[in-house]
Amino acid sequence: MPLRGMAKAKNFTLGPTAPMKTFTENIHIQTKESNNLPNSAKSHKLTNNIQNENLFRYESKIKSDFDEIVPTLKEIARIQHHEDFINNAQKISRKNLGIDLPLHVLDKSWVKPLDMRALYAWCAFKQHEKLSDNFFKNDPLEGAAGSKSAEDFEKFLLDCGIHLLDITPCSDGRLAHSVAYVMRIPFSSVRRRSHAGALFDIENTVNRWVKTEHKRYRENIPNEAHKDTRYLKVVTYHFSSVDPLHQGCAAHGSNDELAAAEGRNKLYAFKEAVENSFCCGASVDLMLIGLDTDTDSLKIHLSTSDGVIDLEKTISTLEIYNSTINFSKEDAEREICQTISKQSSKDKLSGLEKFMYKLIVNNISQIDYVKSFHNGSYEDIGHAERFIGVGIGFKEVHLRNLTYFAHLDTVEEGAPDLDVGVKIFTGLNVSQDLPIPVVIRFDYSGKVPGAKERAINDCERVNNAISIRYKNLVDQGLLHTCSTIRDRDNIHSAQIIGMSLDSVSNFISKDRKLWKLQRLVLSQLTINALEN
Repeated sequence: MPLRGMAKAKNFTLGPTAPMKTFTENIHIQTKESNNLPNSAKSHKLTNNIQNENLFRYESKIKSDFDEIVPTLKEIARIQHHEDFINNAQKISRKNLGIDLPLHVLDKSWVKPLDMRALYAWCAFKQHEKLSDNFFKNDPLEGAAGSKSAEDFEKFLLDCGIHLLDITPCSDGRLAHSVAYVMRIPFSSVRRRSHAGALFDIENTVNRWVKTEHKRYRENIPNEAHKDTRYLKVVTYHFSSVDPLHQGCAAHGSNDELAAAEGRNKLYAFKEAVENSFCCGASVDLMLIGLDTDTDSLKIHLSTSDGVIDLEKTISTLEIYNSTINFSKEDAEREICQTISKQSSKDKLSGLEKFMYKLIVNNISQIDYVKSFHNGSYEDIGHAERFIGVGIGFKEVHLRNLTYFAHLDTVEEGAPDLDVGVKIFTGLNVSQDLPIPVVIRFDYSGKVPGAKERAINDCERVNNAISIRYKNLVDQGLLHTCSTIRDRDNIHSAQIIGMSLDSVSNFISKDRKLWKLQRLVLSQLTINALEN
């Protein structure tokens, strides 16, 4: 597929080949046979059906809000020259999308064709804003800090000998739900940072380890430093059982073996960095997990007694599901325990074995989720994300194929991840003459003086860099940005501080303008005081 608008873009670096949205009916049948689920009408005895129904309602509502954008804009486009257009357009938008459209775009409809690209991007940004508001106000996934599920899981982690769980999934949107859905882990109980190919930054992770250990020594959080617990680093790579040659990890050329090997190499490098940099037996625990993006089943790689991760020896949750579908709850639990360590009771499992057991049981619910609501395998086996998320944060995004993540501090640093995202959306959106919506996010700590201002500066810096790197797309209205910030120390939604769609040309938020005015006044007062 030609990269429309990208061939002439300056400073554009092609990332790895990125699969586009693909539907299972276009794939030969034999590839799906491996995913066949026996007794399709019944669920597994270990499945939490009530939780599955709640999660499906949430997923359906959020995705329908985004997917309603195009039909709504088509309806509006048909009436742009009718009498009282603006009021009627707003009524349609409020009814279908629950948002108001920008007046400065609608006002121009009488002199030139309605800017549908701008309206599309605006709607995508406003739907993300609604998503964020709902997530932090209502805790729809029941995983917020202080919730019962989060407190119970954190106690469980400590019982497993884990004082911090750090998971790196691939930035592919098909893994965005890997924590809250696939593994059924409360989102507040885990550090999640996505990277293309799950190739996380080692230095950043070491720094996170240092901060974690420092907090244990200084504050006894989450437990005392002398307690025999470890920092657990997990890498989640992905593969496709339906179309393995084309719908695997783009960063690894759909080579599943390479994805697993490179993930393991990163884990080893992190462990070596900790052990080489700190004394007194400092070390970490490691885990490598493969995720089938078609069925949401897992392959958990086993480790030897000396910590070597075996690339060939895995536990398949789908195989466990299929072999125990007719078992009682007690028999299924016993079989899982024996599969893990030849033990017959979960009470006899070691720390990491307990954690592995929990993952397997939780994932059985997700296998049934896909079986019940998606016929055992997702229809959209390729990319079908709705927007790109750039920066640091996005605590509120836990849905499959909603967001492509590009976690970065600078565009230069995160260029490979961002370029892959732009390439994906060139196929998804630009090929349809629709813009690429990019939400920029920088979380900050409200406890730190000046942190909010620095977050605003980061948004402006990254926004400017994006406008330069993808100038050709920006000039055509085929890439729009929305900058947001959020105080991670408070439970509230992200705050929009500026858009490329704003009616004013400069990209400076009201908060930014106010801060500059205050600084100017303060400087003048200082000068006057010195003169007097």
